[in-house]
Amino acid sequence: MSCTDSDYDYLRQLVLEQSANLVDPSRNSLFEARLKPIAREAGAVNLEEFVSILRDDRSARLHRAVAEAMTINETSFFRDRKVFDVLQENILPRLIEANSGDRKLRIWSAAASTGQEAYSVAMLICEYFAGLAGWDVKIVGTDISRPAVEYAQRGRYRRIEVNRGLSARMLVKYLARAGEEWEVVPRLRSMCEFQSANLCGPLPELPSFDLVLLRNVLLYFTPQDRKSVFRAAHRQTSPGGYLVLGGSEQAEDSTTLFKAEFAKDCYFYRPMSGPGPRNESSRP
Repeated sequence: MSCTDSDYDYLRQLVLEQSANLVDPSRNSLFEARLKPIAREAGAVNLEEFVSILRDDRSARLHRAVAEAMTINETSFFRDRKVFDVLQENILPRLIEANSGDRKLRIWSAAASTGQEAYSVAMLICEYFAGLAGWDVKIVGTDISRPAVEYAQRGRYRRIEVNRGLSARMLVKYLARAGEEWEVVPRLRSMCEFQSANLCGPLPELPSFDLVLLRNVLLYFTPQDRKSVFRAAHRQTSPGGYLVLGGSEQAEDSTTLFKAEFAKDCYFYRPMSGPGPRNESSRP
């Protein structure tokens, strides 16, 4: 017997409550594919039986595991190249000039998934901004999915993953062959750190960021949760910082905390007002 509409409604509500992510009814088949390993571990023989277990067992661990499994972790190296062009030609040069005094740069990959975005930014910096070699540069990647964060921390990718977005030259320069996988070189790994965080919940202690990448995640949130996410992003963006969204996303529909700018066929955003002057204690 397959799941009923009521079962799917229950699963969608569970995911929404745990992660603020909306699962469209047209994607019900994802539940079967993504929850199968968790259901088996819980002793269920099918998804319908697993839903019954979830209804009876209010275990926070089990419910969180369901939400993490349903989090969309679609990503690739240098995803949407025009964003990286505007980083290279517009945003990073401005930040380098503005931060030349303290020689620090803080970047947040706020929906980091398995880490390709954060490592792509690190590659961009190493490739085109050699002058930052003596700077204190830190790229922080966060994601609600703990397995995704652990994957990013591991820094090893399968061939199918490195073939998406990386040229052969960039591949051999910034990743090293490790058996059947490719491992990010130590220089890049030292620039990046990853931790679990729910954008719609209390965030871990984070510094003030010069650049916030919040790409391709807002469309999975309710309008109210989008407002909450923008407030959190605004709190973490330095007064002179930048916010970059996904190509199909815009801030104007959900917040007045950021103003839009345009370059290289790409919109990006500046905070309308900041939390106050930046200081050393706010930028570890």
